[in-house]
Amino acid sequence: MKVTIKGGALNGEITSVPSKSAGHRALISAAISEKPTKIRLTQSNEDIDTTAECLRAMGAGITREGEYLYVDPIRNVPDSADLRCGESGSTLRFLLPLATSILPRAVFSGRGRLPERPIGDLQEAMKRNGALFSGNALPFSVSGKLSAGTYEIPGDVSSQYISGLLMALPMLNGESRIELTGQLCSSHYVDITVEMLSIFGIEIKRTENGFSVSGNQTYKSPGSMEVEGDWSSASFFLVGGAIGGDVTVSGLRLDSKQGDRAVAEIIRKFGADVLVSENSVRVSPAPLRACEIDVSQIPDLFPILAVLAAKAEGKTVLYNAANLRLKESDRIKSTAEMINSLGGNAIEYSDRLEIIGTALKGGEVDSFGDHRIAMSAAVAASICEGETTIYDAGAVKKSYPKFFSDYSVLGGKVIF
Repeated sequence: MKVTIKGGALNGEITSVPSKSAGHRALISAAISEKPTKIRLTQSNEDIDTTAECLRAMGAGITREGEYLYVDPIRNVPDSADLRCGESGSTLRFLLPLATSILPRAVFSGRGRLPERPIGDLQEAMKRNGALFSGNALPFSVSGKLSAGTYEIPGDVSSQYISGLLMALPMLNGESRIELTGQLCSSHYVDITVEMLSIFGIEIKRTENGFSVSGNQTYKSPGSMEVEGDWSSASFFLVGGAIGGDVTVSGLRLDSKQGDRAVAEIIRKFGADVLVSENSVRVSPAPLRACEIDVSQIPDLFPILAVLAAKAEGKTVLYNAANLRLKESDRIKSTAEMINSLGGNAIEYSDRLEIIGTALKGGEVDSFGDHRIAMSAAVAASICEGETTIYDAGAVKKSYPKFFSDYSVLGGKVIF
C-alpha cells in the first residue's frame, strides 16, 4: 500500500490502542491457565493475531466477541503443531520454550526478516536442557522435553529470550535459573512479563545475575482482565504534538511497566510542553533543542525520536542502538534513509544515529516493510513543506492497523 500525505499539523485527542507487548503475554498466560479468561482487547494487530493463531494450533480455544477475547486454555495437546510466526519475533521467541515444554513436536516457520533475526543463543540454552532442533534457522522443528535446570543466556541480544523462558520454566518439574551474561537490554519488556505472570499467579524471583523460577507452578486465571494502552504507539502522535500541533493521547497507565512511557519525559527534555494527567498525556509545541538519548532500553522509540530530533535545533545523538540493526528492518539504516529522503540531515554510525535539525521538505520514503518506519515517516510528513509518499505503508498493520485512521482523526491529510 502506498500513501501520500500533505503537510499539516496534527491536533486533537485519540485513545491509545492496546499494548502489543501486554497483549502477547496475556494471551499466552491465558492459554496455559487452569480455567478460561476473558480479555478486553479493543483492537488487535497482525502480531497479536499471529500469536493467537499459534496458540490455537497448540490446542487453545480463542474467540472474539466485540471488544473481548475469550480464551479457553489448552486441554488436549496435539502430537505436533505447525506454528507459523509470520514476521513476529515475539511469537517465535515466546512460544519456542513453551511449545517445547508442552508439545511432543512443533514446527516453526516465519517470513520477511524473521528467519534472519537472532535465535541461536536461545536454541543453545534450550539444547542444553533437553530440546532437539532439526536446524539452526527457520523453518525448523523442535522436539524433546524441556527440563528444569540452568539456562545461561546473553542479556544483550534480545529480552524476548528471557521472557519466553520465564513463561515456560514455571511449568517444569523442578527449580530453574536464568543466568545472564552481559547487561540485559530492553529490560522493561522483561518487567512487563514478570508483571503479567504475577497477574496469573506465577512467582518469579530476581537474582544478582538473572532469575530463579520454582517449578510445578500453576497459571491461575484472573477470570477477566484488560490489556492496558500502548505507550509505543502513543509515542508517534505525542511527537506529532511536539513538532507542530497539539495532541492528547488518553488511555495510558502512568505507572506502566512499559519502558516507552519514557517518551513523555524525553519530549519534555527536548523542550516541548508536556501535560500529564490521570490517564493521558497532552503535548504541544515549543522551541526544541537537541539532546543525547541512550536508546538501549527504549529501542522502539528510535525512529520517532529521530523525527523529533529533525525538528530540534542542533545535533541530536541517539546512541547504544546496535541491536536495532536486527529488527524488522536495519533500523539505524532505515531511519537514516527516512530522514534524509525527506530533506533532513541524518548520519549513520554502527551503533548510533546523529541528526542535525533542519526543515523537512517532503519526498518519497521506503518503509522497508517496517511498521515503525512507516508511522514515523507519516508523523514527519505533518511538518514537511511538500507532499510525502510512503511506500509499503501497509506495514503498520503489524502493530497499529488503524494508524492512518487515527492520523486522519487528528487532521492528517492522507491520500490512499
